[in-house]
Amino acid sequence: MTAVLRTEGLGKRYGKNWALSECTLDIPAGHVVGLVGPNGAGKTTLLNMAAGQLPPTTGRITVLGGRPGASPAQLAKVGFVAQDTPTYAGLSVADHLRLGARLNPGWDDALARDRIARLGLDLARKAGKLSGGQRAQLALTLGVAKRPELLLLDEPVAALDPLARREFLQGLLEATVEQELNVVLSSHLVSDLERACDFLIVLIDSRVQVSGEVETLLATHHRLTGPRRDAARLPSSQHIVSESHTDVQSTFVVRTEEPIHDPVWTVSKLSLEDLVLAYLTKTTANHRRILEVRR
Repeated sequence: MTAVLRTEGLGKRYGKNWALSECTLDIPAGHVVGLVGPNGAGKTTLLNMAAGQLPPTTGRITVLGGRPGASPAQLAKVGFVAQDTPTYAGLSVADHLRLGARLNPGWDDALARDRIARLGLDLARKAGKLSGGQRAQLALTLGVAKRPELLLLDEPVAALDPLARREFLQGLLEATVEQELNVVLSSHLVSDLERACDFLIVLIDSRVQVSGEVETLLATHHRLTGPRRDAARLPSSQHIVSESHTDVQSTFVVRTEEPIHDPVWTVSKLSLEDLVLAYLTKTTANHRRILEVRR
């Protein structure tokens, strides 16, 4: 499978602090990829490096087979909507389209104007007078009208109300189908990822905790609930993602490709949010154990 974005030991340091370190991942082509993780996981730094806006301190990163920002041709392959869906408050919608046409050799003006018309945006209206949802849609229009092969979106809907988020994601999905785009969408809002993405990557402390097609991940992760049992008694084929216990009951989230036949367990499916939270819980618990050892 061709990778649209690949990193090996990737790191970015600012002074003494590492914003990203030892990050290794492989993002396949042909997907809308959800990139999720807590604050400080390195998601924004990763996307900025993929867009060619930041050089790595260590390691390697390739995007669509090339080095990010290495040439005008490489830059033209990638569209990027940064956090806060940046637009220029003093420029009109029409000004933004003209700027997009000047900066991007593959600019599709017909596509841009068609999207703006369908959204009902006034070409003469300044971006500073648009609602948050309208600015997000304008930023998305600039990204897709560039006709990139890969579109990177960094928390594009975090500040929007539920209706504006739904409209933005609907526009993204339409553009993805129409243009056969590869998309990487970073978000804290798992419900939005569930709606838009078919491939998931959970990034915590720069490390990939789990990745794969959403359908496969949901089919291979299960919640087990039953009488209290030590984790060591579970079969080795059941990889424990998270666990919790009371005096009489144990609950495990496990990853396995084998059927679960033990009648002691009540087996239930996970939602995408359940799955993500299980990995976040696992990492938090590990951090606590490390702190306790250090004390």
